[in-house]
Amino acid sequence: MLITEILARNARMYATETALVERDPDKNQRKEITWKEFDNQASQLACALMSRGIKMGDRVVHLMTNCIDWLPIYFGILRSGALAVPLNFRFVAKTIRRCIVTAEAKALVFGEEFIERIDMIKDDIDNIVQRYIFVGPEELRPDYAEPYLAVIASHVPVDPEVDINITDEAALYFTSGTTGTPKATLLTHRNLEFACYVENQHHRQTREDNFLCIPPLYHTGAKMHWFGNFIVGARSVILKGVEPKWIIEAISEEKVTVVWLLVPWALDILFSIQSGDIKLKDYHLDQWRLMHIGAQPVPPSLIKEWKRVFPKHQYDTNYGLTECTGPGCVHLGMENMHKVGAIGLPGFDWEVQIVDDQLRPVPQGQPGELIVRGPGVMKAYYKNPAATKETLVDGWLLTGDVARQDEDGFIWLVDRKKDVIITGGENIYPVEIEDFLQGHPKIFDVAVIGLPSLRLGEISTAIVQIKPGEELTKQEINAFCLTLPRFKRPRKIIFDEVPRNPTGKIEKPALRKKFAGVSESFKI
Repeated sequence: MLITEILARNARMYATETALVERDPDKNQRKEITWKEFDNQASQLACALMSRGIKMGDRVVHLMTNCIDWLPIYFGILRSGALAVPLNFRFVAKTIRRCIVTAEAKALVFGEEFIERIDMIKDDIDNIVQRYIFVGPEELRPDYAEPYLAVIASHVPVDPEVDINITDEAALYFTSGTTGTPKATLLTHRNLEFACYVENQHHRQTREDNFLCIPPLYHTGAKMHWFGNFIVGARSVILKGVEPKWIIEAISEEKVTVVWLLVPWALDILFSIQSGDIKLKDYHLDQWRLMHIGAQPVPPSLIKEWKRVFPKHQYDTNYGLTECTGPGCVHLGMENMHKVGAIGLPGFDWEVQIVDDQLRPVPQGQPGELIVRGPGVMKAYYKNPAATKETLVDGWLLTGDVARQDEDGFIWLVDRKKDVIITGGENIYPVEIEDFLQGHPKIFDVAVIGLPSLRLGEISTAIVQIKPGEELTKQEINAFCLTLPRFKRPRKIIFDEVPRNPTGKIEKPALRKKFAGVSESFKI
């Protein structure tokens, strides 16, 4: 079933029930829409796009921050038969231009936060983009863009009845670009449908659940986790902001049951509780049943502390990539708390292998590249046959992640293949060191990168972000690391903030660039 058909079914069955709530604590605002209103807006936009010349297979760029209009617009694009192209709201103007050019986008739907960036590139994209639709206050609307509310109001909410096949192309998702230039991942309607079943199978959402969506919706992770509620017609809350108090208030006041967090947000919540900024007794949290984390390696020390503070919570971690339609190709499972630290077992209807450079299975326990196969694997990298050939081999998706499998079949993520540090001929996997250092009580966040060394090729360097109010010296960190094998101990320590993108991944290219010259002045 197309996900647009699932939306129509929800509108028929649960018409007057709340589908989405938007909370904006900074403005002290709350909005909500029903399933029928959600469905109507999607149909109105689909008809509007089609009346403006958007045809089956055309691409429509969707550039907005999280809000209550985000999902109706996404579904409207899909319902028109066009491909939705959600873009990272942190992309600078030149990256937005490159994505629009790559996608050959016929239309651009954008929010008020992007006016300046679109103005900067408009002359370069006018020969590609035929329609601009602005979502925001009328007084801010550029004269070259149509107002979204007027656009949808000019059409009655009827299904345009476009003949869309489940195997047709549905969306282009540009990868986060943490290891290089973003690539356009081409997903089908089958991919999107499958993501609904995967998420619901893993976390067993029912109509009684309420999902708190905090991560950016342009990313497959946030949306595909929401799919677990969507497929059963359960409500969800979109929270604008990541302050710990805002998160806990939303959970309490909206009776949220399922929350997907990123590591920094979970750390912030724990720190706020420890510091007394958040007093749990002031909130109604008994209904909160599941906290799960994905998008990045999760320090076991974090989950140990979380379970101490929230002993009744179920916990899961989810591994995935944009290229496999988001999270779920591997997941820990709520019943496997004894394996915290592992990314888990093959997800629902997924196969996995760990292989060497010749794609031969490695012996159990040995590190190798994780490859996955299942209905969520992308169709291709759009207009990039060379990258597609490197990544898709005989139906298998090569993840670029190094992993190992233990005697019980659980998969442990070792590191990104491209992030491996080779020092003096030894392979060092930064995630192992990061997980270890996260166990220090004064460390808030940490990233380990390789920096150039004339003698060793690279040296492992730890960028350490100290918890607010704490003091920590390099000598203390070196002493803490004495239990690590000598070759794994960081050879250099830098105190600084650890940059993460909106989906929680450490921006290691930015760190390598920032500290590129640091190791040139000393000898190893």
